[in-house]
Amino acid sequence: KRIENKINRQVTFSKRRNGLLKKAYELSVLCDAEVALIIFSSRGKLYEFGSVGIARTIERYNRCYNCTLSNNKPEETTQSWCQEVTKLKSKYESLVRTNRNLLGEDLGEMGVKELQALERQLEAALTATRQRKTQVMMEEMEDLRKKERQLGDINKQLKIKFETEGHAFKTFQDLWANSAAGDRNNSEFPVEPSHPISLDCNTEPFLQIGFQQHYYVQGEGSSVSKSNVAGETN
Repeated sequence: KRIENKINRQVTFSKRRNGLLKKAYELSVLCDAEVALIIFSSRGKLYEFGSVGIARTIERYNRCYNCTLSNNKPEETTQSWCQEVTKLKSKYESLVRTNRNLLGEDLGEMGVKELQALERQLEAALTATRQRKTQVMMEEMEDLRKKERQLGDINKQLKIKFETEGHAFKTFQDLWANSAAGDRNNSEFPVEPSHPISLDCNTEPFLQIGFQQHYYVQGEGSSVSKSNVAGETN
């Protein structure tokens, strides 16, 4: 029976609690058993021991306990599942009917209040749709503005690069022209422009009487004269 003396009771609790914890540990080690021990003192203090953890052992116990209850009461389990199936089926039919009403179908059985509620629902959905559409359009416009600014920056960079390269090329052309002009001025043998010599190739034999015809040889500095006698033909 219960020990009435409070001090003796506390001493006995401490001794037997330690012995019980020791026996639980020995049982788990010697027999490779999964042991869980939970003790609350009269003051509400907790003492526990778990070979693999208290929470894991309790979870395993709950699984075994629920499985045992299901095996002992198959009829109740079947009935609960049937009720769950009935609820899900009713909910599915309600959702299908609501969807058809939103599409404008099967409105004949609806009353004025139901139609008004449906109208408010459609107006709210239309407002939300328009707001989302406006937001998407604004985001797309902002993206286009960003792309436009990026293309403008790239265009400015390319323009600056083109102007720089064009200025460098023009400077190179000026230097090349000045260098060529200086080479022509410093040449020892200036180039004189050539004058074309016209030659008359349409000459025909003719009769010459009583005068001399002179032939000049270009480049030799001498002349050769020849007298033509009357009646001779060249």
